[in-house]
Amino acid sequence: MLSHSDRCRILHQQLGSIEMDEKKLEVPAGPNFNLSGALAKDTNTFKGVVIKYNEPIEAQKPNQRWFIYPFKGDESLDPVPIYRQSAYLLGRDRLVADIPIDHPSCSKQHAVIQFKKVREKICPYVIDLDSANGTKLNNELIEPRRYYQLFEKDVLKFGFSSRDYVIMHENCTGDDD
Repeated sequence: MLSHSDRCRILHQQLGSIEMDEKKLEVPAGPNFNLSGALAKDTNTFKGVVIKYNEPIEAQKPNQRWFIYPFKGDESLDPVPIYRQSAYLLGRDRLVADIPIDHPSCSKQHAVIQFKKVREKICPYVIDLDSANGTKLNNELIEPRRYYQLFEKDVLKFGFSSRDYVIMHENCTGDDD
């Protein structure tokens, strides 16, 4: 029969080997919940191009007539209607962009204007698609992959383009705030 001190010594040796085995195990840093794009690649292809954006469930066509008014310096360009569908992709890739932006500092798929129904109201939002040179809303650089609500007379800029894109709807009063 083993003495009490022998039993303790054996238990300490066994516990020591268990602790050593635990140290040898590599524990991963944690789960990665970032989007891989694997599902979207199969389902979100248009004209052979993988679209970097999926519409949210609350996406809805606007019930007001919204327009983008592009300006190049003081020169007003033709307004672009943005009320016929729920989302508009902006970028250099003319195969997939609903609103082409030809400036070289803009990404192929730069940003999206998305209409979403929130609290019984359909509002426009902008989301930057991890563009190389960013999107500005009222001269403030916005975070990529985050929705920002747009209000009438808001100004968007894409990359280093000198063009301003003013958002307005048909019932805009035109009065300065």
